[in-house]
Amino acid sequence: MKKIALCSILFLSIIFLSFQKDPSTVTLKEVVVKAPFEMPAIKIPDFSKCKEFLITDFGAVKGDKEKTSEAISKAISKANKVGGGIVVIPEGEWLTKKIHFKSNVNLHLNKGAVLLFSEDPKDYLPAVRSTWEGYECYNYSPLIYAYQCKNVAITGEGELKAKMDVWTKWFARPKAHMESLKRLYYLASYQKPVEERQMVNDTANLRPHFIQFNRCQNVLMDGVKITNSPFWTIHPFLSKDVVIRNLQVYAHGHNNDGVDPEMSQNVLIENCVFDQGDDAIAIKSGCGIDAWTLNTPSKNIVMRNCTVKNGHQLVAIGSELSGGIENVFIDNCNVVDGAKLNHLLFIKTNERRGGFVKNIYMSNITSGKIDAGILGIDTDVLYQWRNLVPTIHRRLTPIKDIYLENIKATDVKFISKIQGQKELPIENIFLKNVTANTVSEKNSIHENVINFSDKNGY
Repeated sequence: MKKIALCSILFLSIIFLSFQKDPSTVTLKEVVVKAPFEMPAIKIPDFSKCKEFLITDFGAVKGDKEKTSEAISKAISKANKVGGGIVVIPEGEWLTKKIHFKSNVNLHLNKGAVLLFSEDPKDYLPAVRSTWEGYECYNYSPLIYAYQCKNVAITGEGELKAKMDVWTKWFARPKAHMESLKRLYYLASYQKPVEERQMVNDTANLRPHFIQFNRCQNVLMDGVKITNSPFWTIHPFLSKDVVIRNLQVYAHGHNNDGVDPEMSQNVLIENCVFDQGDDAIAIKSGCGIDAWTLNTPSKNIVMRNCTVKNGHQLVAIGSELSGGIENVFIDNCNVVDGAKLNHLLFIKTNERRGGFVKNIYMSNITSGKIDAGILGIDTDVLYQWRNLVPTIHRRLTPIKDIYLENIKATDVKFISKIQGQKELPIENIFLKNVTANTVSEKNSIHENVINFSDKNGY
């Protein structure tokens, strides 16, 4: 009887333990960020106790795109199934197709590892729910895509690299491409379901993002190098609690922003180096009625301790800002001398956007020569859309409460150029110790601004 009792206890213990939390399950840790506004602690995934899944154990072969893609997919599924895991890319170059994340997965690139993404558009089909310049649609999958995931990370000392053979040909905007943009604009403006906005065809050629976190939570990118991109490089869209740190980003193609937080909240970008063909950071929040309906502003975004080697702006806000942008803090960043830059801070919108911009802070920035000036605000930026389609819904953008302090550049055309609208002037712009060695045109060029203050006396 004692033996039976002991066996029963042992059996029940095994059953009990089988229902316990897997020790490899992902945990969360908090990143506390100081800002001149109330900034919640950002929760990011901690994979330190998780199992590793080497892609070669799942059949990855160098130079074999099909086997490597399948292996990465299987490793991601396995890591997700056990409650959390690290998918390891070993040293060497690994040619692959698209990568689709699942929750509780860390894609880790060892030192010397290169994930080389195919240039074949067919490798990014079927189409997925994505975006194009502020409009949701179905398009080619981003090269790395996470949709409705929690606790995801990309880490390590390796490199993510895009082959550009085809995408560079798609940089051009021929008539067929522009007609596709018109079609998307009308579909979105008249609130057609996203499922009807199918943008993969022989003529649209809407390039995919490199990395998109779409409707994700608890996101970490740490340490990797990113080279080349078909379109925007890193795009957190409708995501919350995002930390992007210690990256080296080089992408000199068309629309190659570094990071585009869009309708995302609680975002930290720190200790990164950006060498871009477009903006280093471009904060966005969608276009038109889609964004007005979602009503999710980009909020609580901090960029600090970053270096910019090239780009259009250090930070751009807009022009896709219909959902609103507030609580942005850019601190202690450097634009290297010789960089090609238009502004340090550029806020842009137009009569179709609506939304709002408020509580924007920039401090402790050093820069070499800037082609335009330190601060630019323009309320009539439409680019190719100006003559492409008419204004269907007109809403102006209130812009107020912009603070710049301790900023120094060498050569600029102006310190601030602010172009507001008579119907809705820009309000409350405060500059303190914002200077340049040489101002070639005029310190302040302003239209329709209320309550501008410059403690330097400009």
